[in-house]
Amino acid sequence: MMLDREITMRGSSVTDESTLPGDARPTSGANRGISVFDLNIYYGDFLAVADVSMEIEARSITALIGPSGCGKSTFLRSLNRMHEVIDGARVEGSVRLDGEDLYGSGVDPVAVRRRVGMVFQRPNPFPTMSIYDNVVAGIRLNSAKLRRAETDEIVERSLRGANLWEEVKDRLDQPGSGLSGGQQQRLCIARATAVEPDVLLMDEPCSALDPISTLAIEQLMLELKENFTIVIVTHNMQQAARVSDRTGFFNIAGTGKPGRLIEIDDTKRMFSNPTEQATQDYVTGRFG
Repeated sequence: MMLDREITMRGSSVTDESTLPGDARPTSGANRGISVFDLNIYYGDFLAVADVSMEIEARSITALIGPSGCGKSTFLRSLNRMHEVIDGARVEGSVRLDGEDLYGSGVDPVAVRRRVGMVFQRPNPFPTMSIYDNVVAGIRLNSAKLRRAETDEIVERSLRGANLWEEVKDRLDQPGSGLSGGQQQRLCIARATAVEPDVLLMDEPCSALDPISTLAIEQLMLELKENFTIVIVTHNMQQAARVSDRTGFFNIAGTGKPGRLIEIDDTKRMFSNPTEQATQDYVTGRFG
């Protein structure tokens, strides 16, 4: 009942702000990478992002950088169809996870979000829920009832995975909103990973955090990529250089023009010897 009240109060479902458990998982040998082909993203008649094609490698961190308004976050949300919560949003092209087109005929967007989780810019733990209940919120909403021992195991595993267990293990029954900003963001990461998605999307997850909390989240990302494919949007180019394996640069030609992927490559090469002059100008601070 607490979960139902929380959802009603926030005016959205858990699928809007956290991942849900999937009905089917790829085998341990599955690739879990994402292939994007000729993706165009529209809001009504407005073309927001145009002609994006890229490979997102499995169990790696891909950073998306670029100036404000260039479509980074819109593209990120298209990877789990979160942009569709806005009326009139649609795409042309395809996004494939393990070869399955996430925009294929008959594919349920909620099912997509079961496999592709998201962590948002500002920490968003459900404020009236305890730390414990925040972690298992998605599982309780969408799974058969679990024994207490099973949920205890999920909570401890997820909080340990988010490097938060030792800090909160003695106050699991206290509200998640009582944690510090950095702890709240790690709680949101624990909530997202509790349902074991294949992919974890992060939309500027450190922009609202202090430097110490930011470093903690960055270290956590490096650990999480052992088990998850991670895509992060960041305005912090130093952060992209520190944590990502590959970096994609988005840009926009002007007001009213769509955002475009200019290039994507290994992060070291993108910051030292990019192919495109626009990328060179951006990473060296000449614009943006």
